[in-house]
Amino acid sequence: MGCICYKMDIKKTQSIIISGASRGIGKYLIDKFTDADGHVFGTYYQTTPNEKYLKYLTKVNICNHVEVHDWIDKIKLNLNKIVLINCASINYNSFAHKSDINKWTNVIETNLIGTFNLIHNVLPIMREQNYGRIINLSSVVAKIGVQGTSAYAASKSALTGLAKSIAVENAEKGITINNLNLGYFNIGMIAEVSPQIQDSIKKRLPTNKFGDPQNIFNAIQFLIATDYVNGSSIELNGSLY
Repeated sequence: MGCICYKMDIKKTQSIIISGASRGIGKYLIDKFTDADGHVFGTYYQTTPNEKYLKYLTKVNICNHVEVHDWIDKIKLNLNKIVLINCASINYNSFAHKSDINKWTNVIETNLIGTFNLIHNVLPIMREQNYGRIINLSSVVAKIGVQGTSAYAASKSALTGLAKSIAVENAEKGITINNLNLGYFNIGMIAEVSPQIQDSIKKRLPTNKFGDPQNIFNAIQFLIATDYVNGSSIELNGSLY
């Protein structure tokens, strides 16, 4: 039996919104979708983007609901068949009993509340258009237990329940929401991990290597093209458990 293949042609009439698009995976996805002739909008906040990306990106504090609302309101007339990819994320490493409560809370505000702010503001447009794709980048860390990541793991775990609830509320409107539980890739936060810890992680992977970010783009393409995957959390981790 041969494989079942799919091909998705991103049209300019489809709008791609990517948060946290000035670095890491978000920046990678901006490049991929603009190469595919996508109609792309992105946010940045702490990391100023390269000049070539300024025509696609707007400085938005996603933790601030008013800023998010005003930005979406400004671009909404240019939005059609929206795909929202929530990449914006921060980490704070500390054992729970030693953690700074403000830094811990900031992770939740960015990774969870910031994600919800974006979803909350695009959902009315998606419902009006009877189409929407919401893809949250979550993490294997929420499942396997990693020392010092209680804030990050908690923020990513919450996306599971968020997706399931929003899925059942909006499925009849042609809207899907799913999470990609990412493992370790040759991009993004892995650069903050020491070489010694990187080596120990690789030893837990059957391939003994980190993932190619092309896999993330492939998975996103699949979720855009598929309307019957909804409220799911898909493991994309190279069999790291």
